[in-house]
Amino acid sequence: MRIIRNIYRLIISSIEIVFLLVCLSNAWVFGLTGGRTYTKISKIPPREVALVLGTSPRMRSGLSNPYFTKRMDATALLYHHGKIKKIIVSGEKSKGYNEPAAMKNYLVYQEGVPEDIIIEDPEGFNTYKSILRCKNTYNKQNVIIVSQGFHNLRALFFARNNNMNALGFDAQDVSKPESYYRNQSREILARVVAVVYFILGISPD
Repeated sequence: MRIIRNIYRLIISSIEIVFLLVCLSNAWVFGLTGGRTYTKISKIPPREVALVLGTSPRMRSGLSNPYFTKRMDATALLYHHGKIKKIIVSGEKSKGYNEPAAMKNYLVYQEGVPEDIIIEDPEGFNTYKSILRCKNTYNKQNVIIVSQGFHNLRALFFARNNNMNALGFDAQDVSKPESYYRNQSREILARVVAVVYFILGISPD
């Protein structure tokens, strides 16, 4: 009976530790990025460059991915309102798959953005790599990061911890409840991983 009680206490303690870690990690991310994300184009200060974080242009069904198109809409809005001068589209490029090229094509042919201001980063395999390559490869630190709001917080956490003068411009989120809650839940855990990796000095794969 004592063994069962000890196991039960261990389980409860483990749950409490995990819950505390989740709360503290997310509080740190919110604290570090507070006041640096914007939803209104009139409010966001100008920066040299927009860093657009990649996602697949199409869903598994073959239909256009609304997360992709809304990010492109937000990026074009920044350009047409004179908030940025250059754009880095950062995502995965592999055999038969090219997020940066898809983003560039959409911005040029659907949004009327000049081709010569767009830089393709084909090695933005994850959020952290996109942030680091923006700073170290392209030497851009004064940036506006473009993604959905739930994603921008984690991206800004990486950028701020790498001494970048970064802001976030939130693209319109997808209104489907199943997408919203799935992404919010995933990001809560992803922020914990980001914090743990930062504390341990590990670069996320």
